[in-house]
Amino acid sequence: MPRAEFEDAVRDALDEVPPELTALMDNVVVLVEDHAPADDPTLLGLYEGIPLTERTSFYAAGSLPDRITIYRLPTLEICETRDDVVEEVAITVVHEIAHHFGIDDDRLHELGWD
Repeated sequence: MPRAEFEDAVRDALDEVPPELTALMDNVVVLVEDHAPADDPTLLGLYEGIPLTERTSFYAAGSLPDRITIYRLPTLEICETRDDVVEEVAITVVHEIAHHFGIDDDRLHELGWD
């Protein structure tokens, strides 16, 4: 899948997030990168920042945006079809947004978002 089409899948996944949740997201950017970090080359997505549940008044004093990065090539590697890619991107986007809201991997696993 070409990068532009993958970016469209990420954009579509973001559009599926309920507006009540996106309205609560604060100072976060969603990016697409081809390669995952060298120390975890199979990673599909990564949240970097301070979750909303951990922010203090100091956060508002000029913090850079939190980052959600979706990794294209690792995602394509585990998917067989375009539909698989779209589904995996949607799952990954929700997973990383959950981290922005302070939900950890254990809780996501309990909720069925592995």
